[in-house]
Amino acid sequence: MTAYLNALGLVCALGRGQAEVTRRLFEGDACGMRAEAGWVPEKQVIVGAVAGELPPLPADLADRHSRNNQLLYQACSQIEAPLRETIARFGARRIGVVLGTSTSGIEEASQDIAHYLHQGQFRSSYAYAQQELGAPAAFLANWLGLGGPAYVISTACTSGARALISARRLLDLNLCDAVICGGVDSLCKLTLNGFTALEAVSPTRCNPFSVNRDGINIGEAAAVFLMTRDANSEGNSVALLGAGASSDAHHISAPDPSGAGAQRAMREALAHAGLSPAQIDYLNLHGTATRHNDAMESIAVNAVFGAGLACSSTKPLTGHTLGAAGALEAAFCWLALADGRLPPHLWDGQGDPALPALNLIAAGQHLPADGPRHLMSNSFAFGGNNVSLILGDTP
Repeated sequence: MTAYLNALGLVCALGRGQAEVTRRLFEGDACGMRAEAGWVPEKQVIVGAVAGELPPLPADLADRHSRNNQLLYQACSQIEAPLRETIARFGARRIGVVLGTSTSGIEEASQDIAHYLHQGQFRSSYAYAQQELGAPAAFLANWLGLGGPAYVISTACTSGARALISARRLLDLNLCDAVICGGVDSLCKLTLNGFTALEAVSPTRCNPFSVNRDGINIGEAAAVFLMTRDANSEGNSVALLGAGASSDAHHISAPDPSGAGAQRAMREALAHAGLSPAQIDYLNLHGTATRHNDAMESIAVNAVFGAGLACSSTKPLTGHTLGAAGALEAAFCWLALADGRLPPHLWDGQGDPALPALNLIAAGQHLPADGPRHLMSNSFAFGGNNVSLILGDTP
């Protein structure tokens, strides 16, 4: 069964909504990547933060306040009309929610725990449910009055991509007629200090696949799709044609240097979609700019596709949005299919001679004018957790 992604709401360092994100994405505008103090003691770090105030949650859901839920609410509000129409069409019990996250409300919980340690009591606003990983799905289901399955997947940096796979499975099993799916993660001190302790954070804007790469930048985002079995009659549907997943469990944080698990995920996605490597027009790389990830991914992509496939990492534009990354970068493929342009690869242009070369594209490159067109997005996570998604024009 083909699953269709019929609506998209998103917010990230590139902006809020399809129009703003589209313009900055294809221009390679990294203005959202800024140095900020306050996240890590005694230093500034480059982060992909969403600028400006976020909308408050509805008054009857104020007890579910977290920045994570505010990002999610901002994204979903952009597509509230098609969401409400779908609920009216199928009924609230036939609509599911599957989201990926890794932070949920950890930042708010950390602030409350700090208050408790200093004052001997929690603030009146403290609610344990804020920090539960399932909080985003529970908030969204409550806001929309849904009665279908609602849950969160937390597999680190593949969470958002796995949410799309799980959403499709709910449709395949006829447990739902539509699923709201995607990923959301917010900046928080715990995450930034954790990656700093791993010596994985770059002091400058990240530089994927360069010989000079020296680590990641962290970002925040929400990207949410409405997935159904049928294409949108207005003609702006994109199909989720294939998905592949593997778990090589090579190491708690480092990827398998051979790229074997990543290759399995890509080949499984191709087989699921009934496509050959030559039929893929573009690959959104995981491309974190760490020494180990980029080395592994270069080897894996070269083994599956060779050196000619148009590729880019969009993390220099948004930062690594962790649990939201898989959904956000699938959203960039969705926008590429709608717009025809491809996201450029921002880097210093100095390739690593120790690695297989990839076709890292500059701004101004386009998809083929004639379809069908097929785009792949890679997501790789701690624990050797690998996911590849293939999006394309509606069959």
